[in-house]
Amino acid sequence: MITLIGKDLAKEGNEFVFYGPADECKNCRFKASCVDSLEKNRKYKIVGIRDNEQKCPIHAENIVVPVEVERSSITLLSPSKSVFEGSTFSYKSIDCDEDCEYNEYCFPEGLVDNDKCIVLKNYGKHKGECKKGYKLNKLTLGFVI
Repeated sequence: MITLIGKDLAKEGNEFVFYGPADECKNCRFKASCVDSLEKNRKYKIVGIRDNEQKCPIHAENIVVPVEVERSSITLLSPSKSVFEGSTFSYKSIDCDEDCEYNEYCFPEGLVDNDKCIVLKNYGKHKGECKKGYKLNKLTLGFVI
């Protein structure tokens, strides 16, 4: 999918989470090709850059460029025992209210309950200790759309 991003951020491999459009986007003539194609609270990766600068008041340098993006893979710590590379499942967040060093991996940005996921890589048991006692596996997930 194509969207617009600030020229200084437009680098292949860069990732971002789309938190929703700015107020200035409401009446912008590029809204449909910029923010309307993105889903709020999702993580995207830039996979291509196009040549065609446009003016935009909310980005540094006041310039945006079209970029090709795809949903980014997600690293997750999961207590699920029945996952293997290539398996698919519906994500359900774990029951945990601990604030620990692994929180960003147990509740990663861009992943919400009921997302259909595919395990791209299973790294096996996580070596860190879970405060809740979960035995966690480290996974890289893609999305089934």
